Amino acid sequence: MALKHPFLDYEPMRRSPSSTSADEQTVDDKSDFKRRETPRIADDEQHRKRDAASAQCEASYKESVAEDMLSLGLRKRDLLSNEPQERNISGQEDKSEPKAVREKWILKHGHSVSFGGIFLFTTFVFFRPYELFPSLSWLSSAAFWIALATLVVYVMTQLGLEGTITARPREVNLVLLLLLTGALSIPLALEPVRAFYSFTEFLKVVLIFIVMINVVRTEKRLNKLWILVLIATCWLSIGALNDYRLDRFALHGTRIKGMIGGLFDNPNDLALHLVTMIPIALALFFKSRNPLVKVLFFVTVILIAGGVVATFSRGGFLALLATGVVLLWKFARRSRLLIAPLAAAVVVLFMVFAPGGYGTRLSTTSDESTMARFDDLKRSLFIAVRHPLLGVGMDNYILFSNSNKATHNAYTQVASEMGAAAAVFYILFILAPFRGLRRIEHETYQVKSRRRFYYTAIALQASLAGYMVASFFASVAYLWYIYYLVAYSVCLRRLYDSVVERDLARLELPANGNFQNKSNFE
Repeated sequence: MALKHPFLDYEPMRRSPSSTSADEQTVDDKSDFKRRETPRIADDEQHRKRDAASAQCEASYKESVAEDMLSLGLRKRDLLSNEPQERNISGQEDKSEPKAVREKWILKHGHSVSFGGIFLFTTFVFFRPYELFPSLSWLSSAAFWIALATLVVYVMTQLGLEGTITARPREVNLVLLLLLTGALSIPLALEPVRAFYSFTEFLKVVLIFIVMINVVRTEKRLNKLWILVLIATCWLSIGALNDYRLDRFALHGTRIKGMIGGLFDNPNDLALHLVTMIPIALALFFKSRNPLVKVLFFVTVILIAGGVVATFSRGGFLALLATGVVLLWKFARRSRLLIAPLAAAVVVLFMVFAPGGYGTRLSTTSDESTMARFDDLKRSLFIAVRHPLLGVGMDNYILFSNSNKATHNAYTQVASEMGAAAAVFYILFILAPFRGLRRIEHETYQVKSRRRFYYTAIALQASLAGYMVASFFASVAYLWYIYYLVAYSVCLRRLYDSVVERDLARLELPANGNFQNKSNFE
Protein backbone atom coordinates (compact mmCIF):
# COMPACT_ATOMS: atom_id res chain seq x y z
CA MET A 1 0.00 0.00 0.00
CA ALA A 2 1.37 3.42 -0.96
CA LEU A 3 2.07 6.09 1.73
CA LYS A 4 -0.32 9.12 1.99
CA HIS A 5 1.74 12.18 3.02
CA PRO A 6 -0.11 14.31 5.54
CA PHE A 7 0.29 17.56 3.50
CA LEU A 8 -1.28 16.09 0.33
CA ASP A 9 -4.94 16.80 -0.33
CA TYR A 10 -5.44 13.88 -2.83
CA GLU A 11 -5.12 10.07 -2.83
CA PRO A 12 -1.98 8.70 -4.59
CA MET A 13 -2.53 6.53 -7.63
CA ARG A 14 -2.25 2.73 -7.05
CA ARG A 15 -0.12 0.70 -9.41
CA SER A 16 -0.04 -3.00 -10.06
CA PRO A 17 2.97 -4.99 -8.81
CA SER A 18 4.06 -5.64 -12.34
CA SER A 19 4.32 -1.96 -13.16
CA THR A 20 6.39 -1.08 -10.15
CA SER A 21 9.36 1.08 -11.11
CA ALA A 22 12.72 1.46 -9.50
CA ASP A 23 11.91 4.91 -8.23
CA GLU A 24 8.65 3.90 -6.42
CA GLN A 25 8.44 5.16 -2.82
CA THR A 26 7.83 2.49 -0.17
CA VAL A 27 6.97 2.77 3.50
CA ASP A 28 10.33 1.49 4.63
CA ASP A 29 12.32 3.89 2.46
CA LYS A 30 11.72 6.95 4.69
CA SER A 31 15.02 8.69 4.10
CA ASP A 32 14.60 8.57 0.34
CA PHE A 33 11.06 9.94 0.68
CA LYS A 34 12.33 13.01 2.59
CA ARG A 35 14.91 13.69 -0.10
CA ARG A 36 12.29 13.49 -2.86
CA GLU A 37 9.48 15.60 -1.33
CA THR A 38 7.19 17.40 -3.76
CA PRO A 39 7.41 21.14 -4.62
CA ARG A 40 4.20 21.74 -2.57
CA ILE A 41 5.87 20.40 0.56
CA ALA A 42 8.98 22.53 0.02
CA ASP A 43 6.89 25.67 -0.41
CA ASP A 44 4.97 25.02 2.83
CA GLU A 45 8.17 24.52 4.74
CA GLN A 46 9.60 27.74 3.30
CA HIS A 47 6.46 29.69 4.31
CA ARG A 48 6.64 28.33 7.85
CA LYS A 49 10.25 29.43 8.20
CA ARG A 50 9.45 32.90 6.79
CA ASP A 51 6.50 33.35 9.20
CA ALA A 52 8.62 32.31 12.17
CA ALA A 53 11.37 34.77 11.22
CA SER A 54 8.82 37.56 10.70
CA ALA A 55 7.22 36.91 14.08
CA GLN A 56 10.62 37.00 15.76
CA CYS A 57 11.47 40.30 14.05
CA GLU A 58 8.14 41.80 15.11
CA ALA A 59 8.64 40.80 18.71
CA SER A 60 12.20 42.11 18.85
CA TYR A 61 11.21 45.41 17.22
CA LYS A 62 8.29 45.93 19.59
CA GLU A 63 10.55 45.28 22.53
CA SER A 64 13.21 47.71 21.31
CA VAL A 65 10.70 50.51 20.63
CA ALA A 66 9.09 50.01 24.02
CA GLU A 67 12.48 50.18 25.73
CA ASP A 68 13.30 53.39 23.85
CA MET A 69 10.07 55.03 24.95
CA LEU A 70 10.44 53.88 28.53
CA SER A 71 14.00 55.19 28.59
CA LEU A 72 12.60 58.67 27.97
CA GLY A 73 10.46 58.32 31.08
CA LEU A 74 7.17 57.36 29.44
CA ARG A 75 5.43 54.81 31.56
CA LYS A 76 2.52 52.56 30.84
CA ARG A 77 -0.74 53.42 32.61
CA ASP A 78 -3.30 51.15 34.20
CA LEU A 79 -5.72 51.65 31.35
CA LEU A 80 -3.57 49.52 29.09
CA SER A 81 -4.09 45.78 29.31
CA ASN A 82 -1.14 43.53 29.98
CA GLU A 83 -2.63 40.76 27.86
CA PRO A 84 -1.69 40.59 24.18
CA GLN A 85 -4.30 41.61 21.65
CA GLU A 86 -6.00 38.95 19.59
CA ARG A 87 -5.34 38.96 15.87
CA ASN A 88 -8.14 38.90 13.34
CA ILE A 89 -6.64 36.23 11.04
CA SER A 90 -9.96 35.43 9.39
CA GLY A 91 -10.00 38.73 7.52
CA GLN A 92 -13.44 39.65 8.93
CA GLU A 93 -14.22 43.20 10.07
CA ASP A 94 -13.26 43.90 13.66
CA LYS A 95 -16.49 44.48 15.59
CA SER A 96 -14.70 46.44 18.31
CA GLU A 97 -13.58 49.13 15.86
CA PRO A 98 -16.85 51.13 15.93
CA LYS A 99 -16.72 51.07 19.73
CA ALA A 100 -13.14 52.36 19.74
CA VAL A 101 -14.07 55.14 17.32
CA ARG A 102 -17.04 56.05 19.50
CA GLU A 103 -14.91 56.15 22.65
CA LYS A 104 -12.35 58.36 20.88
CA TRP A 105 -15.11 60.74 19.82
CA ILE A 106 -16.48 60.90 23.37
CA LEU A 107 -13.02 61.59 24.78
CA LYS A 108 -12.53 64.47 22.34
CA HIS A 109 -16.04 65.95 22.27
CA GLY A 110 -17.47 64.89 25.64
CA HIS A 111 -18.58 67.76 27.86
CA SER A 112 -18.59 70.26 25.00
CA VAL A 113 -21.64 72.03 26.44
CA SER A 114 -20.18 71.90 29.94
CA PHE A 115 -16.96 73.47 28.69
CA GLY A 116 -18.96 76.19 26.98
CA GLY A 117 -20.55 76.93 30.35
CA ILE A 118 -17.15 77.07 32.08
CA PHE A 119 -15.83 79.39 29.38
CA LEU A 120 -18.82 81.73 29.70
CA PHE A 121 -18.67 81.63 33.51
CA THR A 122 -14.96 82.52 33.45
CA THR A 123 -15.77 85.43 31.14
CA PHE A 124 -18.20 86.86 33.68
CA VAL A 125 -15.87 86.26 36.62
CA PHE A 126 -12.84 87.94 35.06
CA PHE A 127 -14.48 90.69 32.97
CA ARG A 128 -17.63 91.53 34.99
CA PRO A 129 -19.21 93.33 31.98
CA TYR A 130 -22.02 94.75 34.12
CA GLU A 131 -19.40 96.90 35.89
CA LEU A 132 -17.77 98.11 32.70
CA PHE A 133 -21.10 98.94 31.08
CA PRO A 134 -23.89 100.18 33.40
CA SER A 135 -26.50 99.28 30.80
CA LEU A 136 -25.69 95.61 31.47
CA SER A 137 -26.48 95.81 35.18
CA TRP A 138 -29.23 93.26 34.67
CA LEU A 139 -26.44 90.69 34.16
CA SER A 140 -25.10 91.11 37.71
CA SER A 141 -26.40 87.68 38.73
CA ALA A 142 -25.67 86.00 35.39
CA ALA A 143 -22.54 84.23 36.71
CA PHE A 144 -24.63 82.37 39.30
CA TRP A 145 -27.18 81.13 36.79
CA ILE A 146 -24.50 80.18 34.29
CA ALA A 147 -22.71 78.19 36.99
CA LEU A 148 -25.95 76.46 37.99
CA ALA A 149 -26.85 75.52 34.41
CA THR A 150 -23.29 74.33 33.78
CA LEU A 151 -23.38 72.16 36.87
CA VAL A 152 -26.69 70.52 35.84
CA VAL A 153 -25.45 69.78 32.32
CA TYR A 154 -22.13 68.54 33.68
CA VAL A 155 -23.70 66.07 36.13
CA MET A 156 -25.94 64.52 33.48
CA THR A 157 -23.13 64.30 30.92
CA GLN A 158 -20.56 62.98 33.38
CA LEU A 159 -22.86 60.24 34.64
CA GLY A 160 -23.64 59.25 31.06
CA LEU A 161 -19.99 59.18 29.99
CA GLU A 162 -18.20 57.70 32.99
CA GLY A 163 -20.84 56.71 35.53
CA THR A 164 -19.23 58.82 38.27
CA ILE A 165 -19.63 62.41 39.39
CA THR A 166 -15.93 63.22 39.10
CA ALA A 167 -12.44 61.89 38.72
CA ARG A 168 -10.69 61.61 42.07
CA PRO A 169 -7.13 62.86 41.89
CA ARG A 170 -5.49 63.87 45.12
CA GLU A 171 -6.37 67.53 44.62
CA VAL A 172 -10.09 66.77 44.52
CA ASN A 173 -9.93 64.78 47.76
CA LEU A 174 -8.04 67.58 49.51
CA VAL A 175 -10.40 70.33 48.40
CA LEU A 176 -13.40 68.24 49.49
CA LEU A 177 -11.80 67.79 52.92
CA LEU A 178 -11.24 71.54 53.07
CA LEU A 179 -14.88 72.12 52.17
CA LEU A 180 -15.97 69.67 54.88
CA THR A 181 -14.03 71.48 57.59
CA GLY A 182 -15.62 74.73 56.46
CA ALA A 183 -19.09 73.21 56.83
CA LEU A 184 -18.27 71.84 60.29
CA SER A 185 -17.03 75.24 61.44
CA ILE A 186 -20.38 76.95 60.81
CA PRO A 187 -22.18 75.83 64.03
CA LEU A 188 -19.21 76.96 66.16
CA ALA A 189 -18.88 80.37 64.49
CA LEU A 190 -19.47 83.57 66.44
CA GLU A 191 -21.83 84.61 63.63
CA PRO A 192 -23.09 81.44 61.92
CA VAL A 193 -25.00 83.38 59.27
CA ARG A 194 -21.81 85.13 58.19
CA ALA A 195 -19.96 81.80 58.14
CA PHE A 196 -22.73 80.13 56.14
CA TYR A 197 -22.70 82.86 53.49
CA SER A 198 -18.92 82.55 53.14
CA PHE A 199 -19.28 78.76 52.93
CA THR A 200 -21.82 78.98 50.08
CA GLU A 201 -19.49 81.28 48.15
CA PHE A 202 -16.63 78.85 48.70
CA LEU A 203 -18.86 75.96 47.63
CA LYS A 204 -19.27 77.62 44.22
CA VAL A 205 -15.50 77.79 43.86
CA VAL A 206 -15.08 74.11 44.70
CA LEU A 207 -17.84 72.97 42.34
CA ILE A 208 -16.43 74.95 39.41
CA PHE A 209 -12.98 73.54 40.21
CA ILE A 210 -14.34 69.98 40.01
CA VAL A 211 -16.17 70.70 36.77
CA MET A 212 -13.04 72.20 35.22
CA ILE A 213 -10.78 69.23 35.82
CA ASN A 214 -13.35 66.93 34.21
CA VAL A 215 -14.42 68.95 31.17
CA VAL A 216 -11.06 70.36 30.01
CA ARG A 217 -10.13 67.21 28.10
CA THR A 218 -8.12 68.62 25.20
CA GLU A 219 -5.18 70.96 24.85
CA LYS A 220 -7.30 73.22 22.68
CA ARG A 221 -9.77 73.76 25.51
CA LEU A 222 -7.01 74.50 27.99
CA ASN A 223 -5.42 77.01 25.61
CA LYS A 224 -8.77 78.70 25.03
CA LEU A 225 -9.19 79.25 28.76
CA TRP A 226 -5.69 80.66 29.03
CA ILE A 227 -6.21 83.03 26.11
CA LEU A 228 -9.46 84.26 27.66
CA VAL A 229 -7.87 84.89 31.05
CA LEU A 230 -4.82 86.53 29.43
CA ILE A 231 -7.07 88.94 27.55
CA ALA A 232 -8.68 89.94 30.84
CA THR A 233 -5.23 90.18 32.44
CA CYS A 234 -3.97 92.51 29.70
CA TRP A 235 -7.07 94.65 30.11
CA LEU A 236 -6.42 94.90 33.85
CA SER A 237 -2.74 95.74 33.25
CA ILE A 238 -3.60 98.48 30.78
CA GLY A 239 -6.10 99.93 33.26
CA ALA A 240 -3.53 99.85 36.08
CA LEU A 241 -0.86 101.55 33.96
CA ASN A 242 -3.31 104.15 32.72
CA ASP A 243 -4.55 104.95 36.25
CA TYR A 244 -0.97 105.37 37.41
CA ARG A 245 -0.17 107.58 34.43
CA LEU A 246 -3.15 109.82 35.20
CA ASP A 247 -2.52 109.80 38.98
CA ARG A 248 -5.84 108.12 39.71
CA PHE A 249 -4.98 106.84 43.17
CA ALA A 250 -8.34 105.60 44.45
CA LEU A 251 -6.90 103.69 47.41
CA HIS A 252 -6.14 106.19 50.22
CA GLY A 253 -4.94 108.62 47.57
CA THR A 254 -1.62 106.80 47.20
CA ARG A 255 -2.26 103.64 45.13
CA ILE A 256 -4.29 102.65 42.10
CA LYS A 257 -7.40 100.48 42.33
CA GLY A 258 -8.27 97.71 39.90
CA MET A 259 -10.59 98.81 37.12
CA ILE A 260 -12.69 95.65 37.57
CA GLY A 261 -14.21 94.99 40.98
CA GLY A 262 -14.67 91.70 42.75
CA LEU A 263 -11.38 89.86 42.52
CA PHE A 264 -9.30 92.79 41.31
CA ASP A 265 -10.31 96.00 43.10
CA ASN A 266 -7.61 95.56 45.76
CA PRO A 267 -4.15 96.32 44.28
CA ASN A 268 -2.50 93.51 46.27
CA ASP A 269 -4.99 90.95 44.97
CA LEU A 270 -4.58 92.38 41.48
CA ALA A 271 -0.80 92.04 41.71
CA LEU A 272 -1.19 88.43 42.86
CA HIS A 273 -3.25 87.57 39.80
CA LEU A 274 -0.94 89.39 37.40
CA VAL A 275 2.14 87.62 38.76
CA THR A 276 0.60 84.17 38.36
CA MET A 277 -0.29 84.85 34.72
CA ILE A 278 3.19 85.94 33.60
CA PRO A 279 4.61 82.35 33.45
CA ILE A 280 1.57 81.13 31.49
CA ALA A 281 2.03 83.88 28.90
CA LEU A 282 5.73 82.97 28.75
CA ALA A 283 4.88 79.29 28.18
CA LEU A 284 2.58 80.21 25.29
CA PHE A 285 5.43 82.31 23.90
CA PHE A 286 7.79 79.31 23.87
CA LYS A 287 5.14 76.92 22.54
CA SER A 288 4.15 79.07 19.58
CA ARG A 289 5.87 78.60 16.21
CA ASN A 290 4.42 81.71 14.60
CA PRO A 291 6.81 84.68 14.90
CA LEU A 292 3.97 87.20 15.09
CA VAL A 293 2.27 85.23 17.84
CA LYS A 294 5.56 85.02 19.70
CA VAL A 295 5.90 88.79 19.56
CA LEU A 296 2.33 89.15 20.82
CA PHE A 297 2.93 86.93 23.84
CA PHE A 298 6.26 88.61 24.60
CA VAL A 299 4.53 92.00 24.64
CA THR A 300 1.90 90.46 26.90
CA VAL A 301 4.58 89.42 29.40
CA ILE A 302 6.07 92.93 29.44
CA LEU A 303 2.62 94.50 29.79
CA ILE A 304 1.62 92.30 32.73
CA ALA A 305 4.94 92.95 34.48
CA GLY A 306 4.29 96.65 34.07
CA GLY A 307 0.87 96.19 35.64
CA VAL A 308 2.47 94.54 38.67
CA VAL A 309 4.74 97.56 39.12
CA ALA A 310 1.79 99.97 38.81
CA THR A 311 0.06 98.33 41.79
CA PHE A 312 3.01 99.28 44.07
CA SER A 313 2.39 96.00 45.91
CA ARG A 314 5.29 94.81 48.05
CA GLY A 315 3.86 91.32 48.18
CA GLY A 316 3.44 91.41 44.41
CA PHE A 317 7.08 92.35 43.96
CA LEU A 318 8.26 89.48 46.19
CA ALA A 319 5.99 87.09 44.29
CA LEU A 320 7.35 88.39 40.98
CA LEU A 321 10.88 87.81 42.27
CA ALA A 322 10.04 84.25 43.37
CA THR A 323 8.41 83.51 40.02
CA GLY A 324 11.46 84.77 38.15
CA VAL A 325 13.82 82.66 40.26
CA VAL A 326 11.80 79.50 39.56
CA LEU A 327 11.73 80.21 35.83
CA LEU A 328 15.47 80.89 35.72
CA TRP A 329 16.24 77.78 37.77
CA LYS A 330 14.13 75.55 35.54
CA PHE A 331 15.02 76.93 32.13
CA ALA A 332 18.74 77.38 32.85
CA ARG A 333 19.26 73.87 34.17
CA ARG A 334 22.44 73.48 32.13
CA SER A 335 23.96 76.80 33.27
CA ARG A 336 22.79 77.21 36.83
CA LEU A 337 26.02 78.85 37.89
CA LEU A 338 24.91 81.88 35.90
CA ILE A 339 21.53 82.14 37.66
CA ALA A 340 22.69 84.27 40.60
CA PRO A 341 24.48 86.99 38.57
CA LEU A 342 21.71 86.97 35.96
CA ALA A 343 19.00 87.35 38.60
CA ALA A 344 20.93 90.19 40.24
CA ALA A 345 21.26 91.96 36.89
CA VAL A 346 17.53 91.61 36.21
CA VAL A 347 16.65 93.06 39.63
CA VAL A 348 19.01 96.01 39.12
CA LEU A 349 17.56 96.78 35.68
CA PHE A 350 14.06 96.39 37.09
CA MET A 351 14.72 98.94 39.82
CA VAL A 352 16.43 101.33 37.40
CA PHE A 353 13.44 101.45 35.06
CA ALA A 354 10.85 101.35 37.84
CA PRO A 355 8.83 104.54 38.39
CA GLY A 356 9.82 107.09 40.98
CA GLY A 357 8.91 106.17 44.51
CA TYR A 358 8.74 102.44 43.79
CA GLY A 359 12.00 101.65 45.55
CA THR A 360 10.94 103.76 48.53
CA ARG A 361 7.65 101.88 48.70
CA LEU A 362 9.42 98.50 48.72
CA SER A 363 11.91 99.53 51.38
CA THR A 364 9.29 100.92 53.76
CA THR A 365 8.64 98.47 56.59
CA SER A 366 7.41 100.71 59.40
CA ASP A 367 4.39 102.46 57.89
CA GLU A 368 0.87 102.13 59.25
CA SER A 369 -0.12 99.43 56.75
CA THR A 370 2.86 97.24 57.62
CA MET A 371 2.26 97.55 61.36
CA ALA A 372 -1.43 96.71 60.98
CA ARG A 373 -0.62 93.63 58.91
CA PHE A 374 1.97 92.45 61.41
CA ASP A 375 -0.53 92.90 64.24
CA ASP A 376 -3.19 90.86 62.39
CA LEU A 377 -0.62 88.16 61.62
CA LYS A 378 0.13 87.75 65.33
CA ARG A 379 -3.55 87.95 66.25
CA SER A 380 -4.59 85.33 63.68
CA LEU A 381 -1.88 82.96 64.90
CA PHE A 382 -3.15 83.44 68.46
CA ILE A 383 -6.73 82.69 67.37
CA ALA A 384 -5.56 79.60 65.47
CA VAL A 385 -3.83 78.28 68.60
CA ARG A 386 -6.86 79.02 70.80
CA HIS A 387 -9.27 77.32 68.34
CA PRO A 388 -7.24 74.51 66.75
CA LEU A 389 -10.10 72.10 66.03
CA LEU A 390 -12.50 73.97 63.71
CA GLY A 391 -11.49 77.61 64.11
CA VAL A 392 -13.88 80.49 64.69
CA GLY A 393 -15.91 80.04 61.49
CA MET A 394 -15.39 81.12 57.90
CA ASP A 395 -15.06 84.90 57.50
CA ASN A 396 -15.37 85.34 61.28
CA TYR A 397 -11.80 86.31 62.09
CA ILE A 398 -12.61 89.95 61.41
CA LEU A 399 -14.79 89.87 64.55
CA PHE A 400 -11.70 89.00 66.61
CA SER A 401 -9.30 91.42 64.91
CA ASN A 402 -7.91 94.36 66.85
CA SER A 403 -8.41 96.62 63.85
CA ASN A 404 -11.57 95.08 62.37
CA LYS A 405 -9.66 93.77 59.36
CA ALA A 406 -8.92 90.42 57.71
CA THR A 407 -5.82 88.37 58.45
CA HIS A 408 -3.98 89.54 55.30
CA ASN A 409 -2.49 86.04 55.17
CA ALA A 410 -4.17 83.12 53.41
CA TYR A 411 -2.52 80.48 55.60
CA THR A 412 -3.47 81.99 58.96
CA GLN A 413 -6.87 82.83 57.48
CA VAL A 414 -7.62 79.12 57.03
CA ALA A 415 -5.99 78.11 60.32
CA SER A 416 -7.88 80.67 62.42
CA GLU A 417 -11.26 80.30 60.71
CA MET A 418 -11.39 76.53 59.96
CA GLY A 419 -8.80 74.96 62.23
CA ALA A 420 -5.36 73.36 62.04
CA ALA A 421 -6.50 70.36 59.99
CA ALA A 422 -7.98 72.68 57.36
CA ALA A 423 -4.69 74.58 57.18
CA VAL A 424 -2.88 71.30 56.48
CA PHE A 425 -5.40 70.40 53.76
CA TYR A 426 -5.01 73.84 52.19
CA ILE A 427 -1.21 73.67 52.10
CA LEU A 428 -1.24 70.12 50.73
CA PHE A 429 -3.76 71.22 48.09
CA ILE A 430 -1.30 73.87 46.87
CA LEU A 431 1.68 71.51 46.96
CA ALA A 432 -0.06 68.47 45.41
CA PRO A 433 0.32 69.54 41.74
CA PHE A 434 4.09 69.99 42.00
CA ARG A 435 4.81 66.26 41.91
CA GLY A 436 2.97 65.68 38.65
CA LEU A 437 4.36 68.86 37.08
CA ARG A 438 7.93 67.89 37.95
CA ARG A 439 7.35 64.43 36.46
CA ILE A 440 6.12 65.97 33.21
CA GLU A 441 9.09 68.34 33.20
CA HIS A 442 11.64 65.52 33.59
CA GLU A 443 9.96 63.17 31.10
CA THR A 444 9.62 65.75 28.33
CA TYR A 445 12.92 67.58 28.74
CA GLN A 446 14.63 65.69 25.88
CA VAL A 447 11.53 64.76 23.86
CA LYS A 448 11.13 67.34 21.14
CA SER A 449 7.57 66.35 20.27
CA ARG A 450 6.55 66.92 23.91
CA ARG A 451 8.26 70.26 24.51
CA ARG A 452 4.92 72.03 24.82
CA PHE A 453 4.25 70.04 27.99
CA TYR A 454 7.73 70.87 29.25
CA TYR A 455 7.20 74.63 28.97
CA THR A 456 3.72 74.49 30.46
CA ALA A 457 4.76 72.33 33.42
CA ILE A 458 7.53 74.77 34.33
CA ALA A 459 5.19 77.75 33.91
CA LEU A 460 2.58 76.31 36.25
CA GLN A 461 5.21 75.53 38.87
CA ALA A 462 6.35 79.16 38.71
CA SER A 463 2.74 80.39 38.95
CA LEU A 464 2.08 78.25 42.01
CA ALA A 465 5.29 79.48 43.63
CA GLY A 466 4.28 83.07 42.94
CA TYR A 467 0.88 82.47 44.51
CA MET A 468 2.42 80.89 47.60
CA VAL A 469 4.50 84.03 48.18
CA ALA A 470 1.84 86.61 47.30
CA SER A 471 -0.89 84.89 49.35
CA PHE A 472 1.26 85.30 52.46
CA PHE A 473 0.20 88.97 52.29
CA ALA A 474 -3.46 88.59 51.22
CA SER A 475 -6.62 86.90 52.53
CA VAL A 476 -7.42 85.00 49.34
CA ALA A 477 -7.79 81.40 50.53
CA TYR A 478 -11.45 81.14 49.45
CA LEU A 479 -11.14 83.04 46.17
CA TRP A 480 -10.66 81.75 42.64
CA TYR A 481 -6.93 82.34 42.15
CA ILE A 482 -5.39 79.13 43.47
CA TYR A 483 -8.29 76.92 42.39
CA TYR A 484 -7.90 77.93 38.75
CA LEU A 485 -4.14 77.36 38.94
CA VAL A 486 -4.50 73.90 40.50
CA ALA A 487 -7.23 73.02 37.99
CA TYR A 488 -4.87 73.99 35.15
CA SER A 489 -2.22 71.71 36.65
CA VAL A 490 -4.55 68.73 37.04
CA CYS A 491 -5.87 69.18 33.49
CA LEU A 492 -2.34 69.34 32.10
CA ARG A 493 -1.35 66.17 33.96
CA ARG A 494 -4.38 64.26 32.70
CA LEU A 495 -3.82 65.48 29.15
CA TYR A 496 -0.17 64.45 29.25
CA ASP A 497 -0.99 61.00 30.62
CA SER A 498 -3.58 60.47 27.89
CA VAL A 499 -0.96 61.31 25.25
CA VAL A 500 1.46 58.84 26.85
CA GLU A 501 -1.21 56.12 26.87
CA ARG A 502 -2.03 56.80 23.24
CA ASP A 503 1.60 56.51 22.17
CA LEU A 504 2.15 53.35 24.16
CA ALA A 505 -1.06 51.87 22.78
CA ARG A 506 0.35 52.30 19.29
CA LEU A 507 3.05 49.80 20.22
CA GLU A 508 0.40 47.07 20.44
CA LEU A 509 -0.25 44.94 17.32
CA PRO A 510 -3.37 46.06 15.41
CA ALA A 511 -6.39 43.78 15.31
CA ASN A 512 -5.76 42.56 11.76
CA GLY A 513 -2.37 41.16 12.70
CA ASN A 514 -0.42 43.34 10.26
CA PHE A 515 2.56 44.81 12.02
CA GLN A 516 3.11 48.48 11.25
CA ASN A 517 6.53 49.78 10.35
CA LYS A 518 8.64 52.04 12.45
CA SER A 519 7.26 55.23 10.91
CA ASN A 520 4.03 54.68 12.84
CA PHE A 521 5.81 55.28 16.13
CA GLU A 522 7.71 58.41 15.16
